[in-house]
Amino acid sequence: MTWEIIYTEQYNKKAAKFIKRHPDVLSQYQKTLELLSLNPHHPSLRLHELKGKFEGLSSISINMKYRITLEMIVTPKEIILINIGDHDKVY
Repeated sequence: MTWEIIYTEQYNKKAAKFIKRHPDVLSQYQKTLELLSLNPHHPSLRLHELKGKFEGLSSISINMKYRITLEMIVTPKEIILINIGDHDKVY
């Protein structure tokens, strides 16, 4: 079973800017989203819950430098994408 990924308007704007600044990671980004929809717990995504001011959100890795923060709604199997960017900027 696959998870439904919800692309908010806010996320889409951030993602468009991110891809424009980092076109070299487009294929990694697309692969990350595909894997997320198939299995958000896949080890290569390095899914982990965030703490502090980001409590209630989780994070996955595009690569060692870039992350996507997300909200996982377990019951209907939805994943809402929140933010994308450099590790330090996302956190």
